[in-house]
Order: sequence, then structure tokens, then C-alpha cells
Amino acid sequence: MELTGTPFFILTVILVPVSITVALLFWGKVGGPQPVRFLSRIVMIMFCQVTAVLMVFVMVNNANLIYGNWDDLLGTGDHVRAVPSVAPADPAGNPNGQSADAAKQPPKVLQKFGGVNDPAVPGDVQKTELKGQVSGVDGEVLVWLPPQYNDPAFKDKKFPVVELIPGYPGSSSTWYGTLKVSEQLKPLMQQGKVAPFILVSPRTLLLGNHQDAGCTDIPGKINADAWITRDVPQMVLDNFRADPSSDRWAIAGYSAGAHCAAKLSLAHPNRYRAGIAMSGYNDPATEGDSLVGKDPKLREANNPVNILKTAQQPPKVALLVSGAKGDGYEAGQAIAAVAKDPTKVQVEESTGPHTTDMWKQMVPSAFEWLTSVIPPQ
Repeated sequence: MELTGTPFFILTVILVPVSITVALLFWGKVGGPQPVRFLSRIVMIMFCQVTAVLMVFVMVNNANLIYGNWDDLLGTGDHVRAVPSVAPADPAGNPNGQSADAAKQPPKVLQKFGGVNDPAVPGDVQKTELKGQVSGVDGEVLVWLPPQYNDPAFKDKKFPVVELIPGYPGSSSTWYGTLKVSEQLKPLMQQGKVAPFILVSPRTLLLGNHQDAGCTDIPGKINADAWITRDVPQMVLDNFRADPSSDRWAIAGYSAGAHCAAKLSLAHPNRYRAGIAMSGYNDPATEGDSLVGKDPKLREANNPVNILKTAQQPPKVALLVSGAKGDGYEAGQAIAAVAKDPTKVQVEESTGPHTTDMWKQMVPSAFEWLTSVIPPQ
């Protein structure tokens, strides 16, 4: 039974009155010595409490899509097939680390796409299971196509792309099911207020035992950076009319995903022209489960401030950083303080808690800003 499915939720709702009824029926019928009667009633009370807590947890999880399945919840999932050595990215713009003079590009890998099978996710979102050829990571990727994509008038057009990174823990469905990104942006795209972006959300909860890879290549452990910045983009280019130019790609995230969006966009100007970071942080150690935060060298190297400080030349990247004071705003200011042309950093102070409700409200304005950086063509 699926964790986020309607049948399981209905089961948890039914269990609450059942547990209360059982307790009322048998409360006065428990026999035996007093200690036995006492323990039996304690068990009844605990059963009632557990069913109530379980129902609330499922309601919250279904609303926010924090855990997409049982493996994510229990920490038993592992999506690392191998950890190959990853060649440095080509500064000329090839995302797969091959020089412009390299021999042939690898053959296209055409994916099979189907529905997401999640009632919270719109039916026009597609899902595929991707085996990362560069990273050695396997996982699902969700793709939504803009309304113009299947319009005959746009049949020869290539479309800009935005990768959507959830928080930690988080599901590849969260942007669509909780933040309602496609439902909010579709009318804005039809009105010409937002560019017709292909929206792509890859799995980022990749390790078991409740470990956060932090969107980073960790030697001997995982190539999470290569998964997001190479394998997923290559899949999109192989299967859709996506614009290959880095000037037409962006990455967006909230919470831990905001940290990923900021650091990956600044570290990979050969892949991304812009980034959107909502309520993020700079220091990877801010996330207690981050493996990057526990390694001094990786922690320093993956701080967006240090990425800009150590860059051979300032990346041509526009970054929108938003957050409340104490929740991302200061991180944005720190990035802006070290940014030099052509890097552009816009910092906006938001008000509100660290919740998906707030980030959901920020989606339209953030993508209108992104359209000013990556306009329709």
C-alpha cells in the first residue's frame, strides 16, 4: 500500500474511531489482577494515541509530500548503483565533461514516460525512471511540458528548462503536488507573463539511513552533483525539444533545495544561466543530516560564498535569493557581498514561516523574475 495513496490515508482515518471504540468496549471488561488490568488499559490508550498520530502524520505528509514512499520514510532506499569517477565539466559548455573536439556524443537514451500515480500531482506531469550514465545514480524524474509545447505553431521551437529541487527530506512530486508550480505557471505562460519553461524535478533523496547528499559529488559515496547537472539534463535533451544552450537553463529550490540551486548555478555556469533560492542557507552543515557538512573540505568547497571567492572568473549567472531574516535572507546578502560582474544577485526579504505555503505563494513572482533573465524566444 502506497504511503501517499488514498487507500492508506482512508485506513488511518478508519483506525482512529476503531481504536476508540475498542477501548470503550473493553475498558470495563478487562479481568485479572490489578497490574494486568492497568497495563491493558495503558495499551488501549497508547493504541488510540498511535492511530491518531499516524493519521495526522499521513495528512501532513500527503499535504507536503515530504516522503514519497516507504523507503524514503524508513531510510531504507539507496539509489546509488555505482560511484564512477566523474570528469570535470567542460568550461566551453558541454555538460557531460567532453570537450568541443571530443569524438561523437553518446547515443541518445530514449526514456519511457508514464503517469505519476499520485493523486496530489496533476495528471499532465510525466514520470520516468532514469539510470544515470555519468553519475551511477538511479531515480525517478518528473517532467511537465508547457502549454505551447504541443501547439503546432511551436513545433519547430526549442524550450527553456528549469530544474526544480525539493528540500530535505523531500519528494520529486513536491513542487507539482504541494507548491502547485505547473498549475500556477500554466495560465501565466498562456498570458505571456512567464516564459514556456519545461519543468523538471529529479529525485534528490538518494541515500539510505537518512543521509543528505547535499547535491554534491562525494568521493566513494555518491555523485549527486553529476546526477542533477549532467544525467538529468542529458535525459531532457535526448527526449524533449529542450534548448541545449546554458543561457536557457535555470535551477530553483526551496530550503535545502535552495542551497543546491544557489551552489549548483554558481558552480556550473556551463549549465545554468540563473538560479532561484527560497529560504536556503550557505553552510552545508546547517542541515544536520548533510554528509557534506560533516567533511571540512567539502563543507568549505560547497558554500556558495566560497564558490564565488575561488572562481577563476565570476560566473555569468543571475541569482534570486529570498528568505526571512534568520531564514535565508542573510545568506543571500553574504552571496551578494562577494558577487562581481557578470554575476548578478538579487536578494529579497520575505515574511512568513519556513513552510511550503510560503514558497507556494512566491512561485509566480520568482518565475516572472526568471522570465526577465530567460525571456521567451
